[in-house]
Amino acid sequence: MKQNKETRDLRIVFMGTPDFAVAGLDQLVDAGYNIVGVITAPDRPAGRGRKLKASAVKEYAVTKGLPILQPTNLKAASFLDDLKALNANLQIVVAFRMLPKAVWQMPEYGTFNLHASLLPQYRGAAPINWAIINGETETGVTTFFIDEKIDTGEIILQERTAINNTATAGDLHDTLMNLGATLILKTVEKIKVNDSELKKQSEFEDLKPAHKIHRDTCKIDWSKPIIEIFNHIRGLSPYPTAWTTLYNDEDELQLKIYQTEIESEKHNHTLGKIIPTKKTIKIAAKDGYLNLLEIQLPGKRKMKTQEVLNGLQLSKNAYVR
Repeated sequence: MKQNKETRDLRIVFMGTPDFAVAGLDQLVDAGYNIVGVITAPDRPAGRGRKLKASAVKEYAVTKGLPILQPTNLKAASFLDDLKALNANLQIVVAFRMLPKAVWQMPEYGTFNLHASLLPQYRGAAPINWAIINGETETGVTTFFIDEKIDTGEIILQERTAINNTATAGDLHDTLMNLGATLILKTVEKIKVNDSELKKQSEFEDLKPAHKIHRDTCKIDWSKPIIEIFNHIRGLSPYPTAWTTLYNDEDELQLKIYQTEIESEKHNHTLGKIIPTKKTIKIAAKDGYLNLLEIQLPGKRKMKTQEVLNGLQLSKNAYVR
């Protein structure tokens, strides 16, 4: 329902952790909005030295002199007191944790979330990956007010974008990051003048989930049609990365695969058989061959396949499974 327009003096708390969230925060800062606090994850050990590393959002907030809170427990009384003391009347969530009711209900004008899909499709933790894995040709971003369930709240705004048929999850991440940052700003502008026309999410049977991706999710099933394997690989590239096991005589190597191309051609090879060439690793699949263009062997860096073949001798009986 459309509300009467009025100009509100917004005091915003921004919650987020990775690079995906920084773009939206940056747009709000550039637009001159009053960011009274930034909530982000605690510093984590990272790298070989396991030194503490700040989140991308914290690193940005420090450069702008924004107040920062890094709670370990969002239900802790001490954190709730600190959050309340910021006296925010609007909270924005981008790629953060699930919030307890005591947090998302706190501000007068509510708490909205940016989700990297066209809700109600792809509710869950990995919407970017699953949209590509499932071969979608279109996706987008959605802002919605948080409620008691996951990604089910009333929609404020949505923006659509096409998915290129060779785009990786990394490519789509960057597209949606920028699209989402602009949508956050548009959403805040609507809330500022109390001009939000909210829309309830429709519910229908063929909703596609975007559940968290695990190691087993990343394993390639070579019995599937070649286009599904191709989409699976690009939907997990560059992270967390599709993998398979390479059997090369008596050696077994876990192979991470980042980039491939389809070669449509009928053949009688066993699925998963490797047909070595000078420039690529060619794998027999349903309806053709999958050429591996960029891969990573255990303990090595990601490399072009031709570079890997300079030091890897493949037997005539090599295969993947």
